[in-house]
Amino acid sequence: MPFQPRELFPDRSARDLFGAEIRRHREKADMSLRRLSEVLNYSKSHLARIEAAESLPYDDLPAKLDACFGTDGMFARLYALAKNEPFPGKYRRVVEIESRAVVIEQYISGSASGLLQTPKYAESLMSGVHPHAPYAEIEAMVKARIDRQALLDRPKPPRCWFILDEAVLRRPVGGPEAMRDQLASLIRRGTESHVTIQVLPFAVGEHPEMLGGALTLYTVLEGPQVAYEEGSRSGSIIEDREGVAVRRENYDLLRAMALSPRDSEAMIRAVMKDWTHADQPGPEHCRVAQEQLQQR
Repeated sequence: MPFQPRELFPDRSARDLFGAEIRRHREKADMSLRRLSEVLNYSKSHLARIEAAESLPYDDLPAKLDACFGTDGMFARLYALAKNEPFPGKYRRVVEIESRAVVIEQYISGSASGLLQTPKYAESLMSGVHPHAPYAEIEAMVKARIDRQALLDRPKPPRCWFILDEAVLRRPVGGPEAMRDQLASLIRRGTESHVTIQVLPFAVGEHPEMLGGALTLYTVLEGPQVAYEEGSRSGSIIEDREGVAVRRENYDLLRAMALSPRDSEAMIRAVMKDWTHADQPGPEHCRVAQEQLQQR
């Protein structure tokens, strides 16, 4: 099947307009993405994400595009608008719903919730998910993620309920120190009156959301409940009543299977100790080191 470029909506988003103009001028010049990346001396994969409005340039690419296509500063001007949109179009509506929600209920299986991540954890996670992205792009993604957390500190924050798979506590992201800080942050957040954190332990076995990545339910004032499912590369907003009801039932089952908030905190503290010991040399390491010293 031939490659089909992502559909863009330049009338809805400055990011899409920026990508659409790259595509239009590139095709007008009869240039492939590979050829354009060679001319600009720019990463083809990053250029592809920018053209698809999934990323933004964080360097001199707009100036290079203006020089390549003779567009007299058009790309520089478009970039000045596009950089004010920190999230790609596919996430923008979710973030907007999230900002209006009075109740947020989330189950996540692979990583700490974006609303709960520490900057170091978020940076390590983004670097792993986007291994070829420039550091400046990673920084921008981390900032956008951390900025979202401001809603938890509003004078009237949403009621938040997070169910974290045990894998979130045990999968090393950023190393032992980053994990300790992340788990300590979970404990702190869990003490806030509007935040409840539960852990879904491995011991429960199979469960309704085992094949998914993350499930979030948003309750907004004067509107129906909305569900959002997200995988590693895609997300879907569910608004039909039956679809939301199924996910509502799944979430309630997960809540019943998970540890109580008190027992969840106890597990998080216990795993924190494991990450503390991970930094310390074990008996075998000490024995080998001692033998090496004796041989000198």
